[in-house]
Amino acid sequence: MSDPFFFGYGSLVNARTHDHPEAMPARVKGWKRSWRHTTRRPYAYLSVMPCETTSIDGLIARVPQNDWAALDEREAGYSRQTLANHAVEHARADATEVQIYQAHQETDITGRVFYPILLSYIDVVVQGFRDVFGEEGVASFFSTTEGWNAGILDDRSAPIYSRAQRLSPLETELVNHHIARLPAKVEKL
Repeated sequence: MSDPFFFGYGSLVNARTHDHPEAMPARVKGWKRSWRHTTRRPYAYLSVMPCETTSIDGLIARVPQNDWAALDEREAGYSRQTLANHAVEHARADATEVQIYQAHQETDITGRVFYPILLSYIDVVVQGFRDVFGEEGVASFFSTTEGWNAGILDDRSAPIYSRAQRLSPLETELVNHHIARLPAKVEKL
């Protein structure tokens, strides 16, 4: 039996935030990406929801010996589920089982409270998308993600996001360019 793979669509696209081998680009059909709000934390976080009419880019990576423990701990606010083979497009013949993390919906409070999105979290995601998909991939990330109306907390000088990364000046400029086009208001920490 071959090892399973995960599909990352947010911070897991950034290979600097994990050590899973053989990561490669992939696309999942029938899902959309969205900033969610939960009783579990005072900041928005990225999740996915089923949506028959959309597809999202990300990457797949091997989970050696079916050892999900560290990844499940990292994604503690999420439930893992197996994707249908026809829903995942990738170039790996051995990636026959691909799983995706979706936020625990029972703690979802969308519609009642909007917590801010951490800029340090966006930075990590954009850095990963730029590495894997280039600047067009970054533009696609912003356009295929819902929930930007929540507001953004600029925590770059003192990152709150646990997997924050240092950005190059070009990466910072790229993030700032896309954020300036959003309906979200940016507030300093």
